[in-house]
Amino acid sequence: MKGFFAFIFDLAKVVLIAAVIIVPIRYFLVQPFFVKGASMEPNFVDGEYLLIDEISYRLGEPQRGEVIVFRYPLDPVEFYIKRVVGLPGETVEVTGGHVIIYNQQNPQGLTLRESYLPGNGFTPEEGRYVLGGDQYYVLGDNRSASFDSRKWGPLKKEYIIGRAWLRAWPIAQAGVVPEPSY
Repeated sequence: MKGFFAFIFDLAKVVLIAAVIIVPIRYFLVQPFFVKGASMEPNFVDGEYLLIDEISYRLGEPQRGEVIVFRYPLDPVEFYIKRVVGLPGETVEVTGGHVIIYNQQNPQGLTLRESYLPGNGFTPEEGRYVLGGDQYYVLGDNRSASFDSRKWGPLKKEYIIGRAWLRAWPIAQAGVVPEPSY
């Protein structure tokens, strides 16, 4: 009987040590995320398993082109995955199937060359959005099937969970999530 209690005590120590190590990592550094839906196809497909880097945005700001996971502003219990297109203080215009960014560096406008988009990269719908100091404009890569900033407006930074960092499943496509350059 003494051996049984020693085994239970050792097992409890292992569980406690594992919890002390895993819980902070899970809640403060990296979070798992399953892709649901077609809004990010073909770059991210339904059922993929991603790891989300939660620490980067505590130290810095989201950048154009990064894929982020966030709480849907109109129902914060839901999580979405989209790509950052517009940054705080910029004006984003969707016109003629293109996304144009107006900022201090590009007062005449910069038409984004989005090589990660399928086909010709056509962005349906028209609109112009002026972003506040804590707002981002996010779009899905599958523009015709994405419910994004074109529908519900800019995303406040407070809703952002983190950056898609690592694709863990399927194994054949496992690796670091690439970030485009414009």
